[in-house]
Amino acid sequence: MYNSLVRYIFLLIFGSTGLLFVYLTKYELASVAGFTFCFVLWSHFKHGSVLLASKHFKNGDYAKTEKLLNEVSSPDRLSKNRRGYYEFMKGNIALKKELFNDAETHFQIASRFPVGNKNDKAYVLIHLANLALRKKDKERAAAYSNRAKELTKSARAQEIINKIEIEISKID
Repeated sequence: MYNSLVRYIFLLIFGSTGLLFVYLTKYELASVAGFTFCFVLWSHFKHGSVLLASKHFKNGDYAKTEKLLNEVSSPDRLSKNRRGYYEFMKGNIALKKELFNDAETHFQIASRFPVGNKNDKAYVLIHLANLALRKKDKERAAAYSNRAKELTKSARAQEIINKIEIEISKID
């Protein structure tokens, strides 16, 4: 739940504290500081700033969300749950900026990872269906909407899928 700067400060604190305890021959405390250092380092690579970014994303602050997501140097290292939501947020930000090819790429990656519950996964597929409709790709739009229909639980998502299917039928 921290950004990269705070994690670096924690790493510096725990690392120097561990070295101080080794110097003072307090090996038990040095091992605790070492384990904490390792945990913060592991957390940095596996979770990044995705949780903090999701807080800002839910509040509608897309500028802070994007800034925090850009702190993730290697999204490939994120845990599966974090990676799916990372890509989902990046896709939504790309949609807001009207970067449709980037959005499609992010949503396709998000569709391969767990994203919340089945209804959230359905929204990823709905976005992909909308992007396929934008390109007039009837087959992909139909495939995405059918898959989203299987996963959806909410009436709102079902309503969106029905609108997408109407638009698919209008494509020649």
